[in-house]
Amino acid sequence: MSMQSKVQTLQNIVSRKGSAKVLTFSVPHVFKALQLLYLDQFVSRATFCAQLHMGEGAVKTMIAHLKEESFVDSTKSGTFLTNKGRNFIKNMHDVMDLECAIPKCNIARSKFNYGVILRRYSNATKSGMEQRDYAILYGANGATTIQYRDDQFVFPKENIDCLADDTKTRKLLLDNLRPKNGDLIIIASAGDPFVAEIAAKNSALWTLATHR
Repeated sequence: MSMQSKVQTLQNIVSRKGSAKVLTFSVPHVFKALQLLYLDQFVSRATFCAQLHMGEGAVKTMIAHLKEESFVDSTKSGTFLTNKGRNFIKNMHDVMDLECAIPKCNIARSKFNYGVILRRYSNATKSGMEQRDYAILYGANGATTIQYRDDQFVFPKENIDCLADDTKTRKLLLDNLRPKNGDLIIIASAGDPFVAEIAAKNSALWTLATHR
C-alpha cells in the first residue's frame, strides 16, 4: 500500500460515507490519534479530547469512524489499536517517524515551531511553497521546508547549510529527528503550540499524498 493510498485511507476515515455531520476533525487529527494509540495500549476519550483539542462529540465520531475501518476497538479501559490499525501506523512511521518542537530561531521565527521528518522524500518539494500552503490551511503563519543533503540542512534549490551558524538548532534537529541524506523536514510555525504541530503534520501528510 503506497503512502498516497495510506493518506487516502485517513481521508476516508474522516469523511465516512453516510455521515452527515459537519466534522470538526481532519486527516492530521486522525493521524495524531493513531500515534497516541500506538504509544499507549489504551487511550481514554478524555485523553483524546485534551491531546487533539476536540470536543467529546467529535472524539466519539472519530472513534466510530476508526472502528468502521477496523483500526480500533474499545473496552472500559479505553480505545486500543487492532492489528490492522497497528500495522497501518507502523508502516506510516517507516516514513514519518520522528517529530519535535523547535524553539524560535533563524529558520523558524515564530514563538512555537514544530518539525516533522519524511524519510527519503527530499525530492518531494521544489521550493517549499506547497508545504507552506498546506500548513497555512491549519492556521500556521508559515512553514519552512529543509532537505538533508550531504550531511547538511539546506533549503530547496540551495547548497548552503542553512544551520551553519546555528549549532543549537542543528544539534536539536540531529538529536530529535536523526536525519539521513535524502530526508525532508517540514517545520510549521504558529502562535500556538498545538496549531504548529497539527499544521506540520498536515503539511507532511499532504506531501506524502501528492508525491511518490
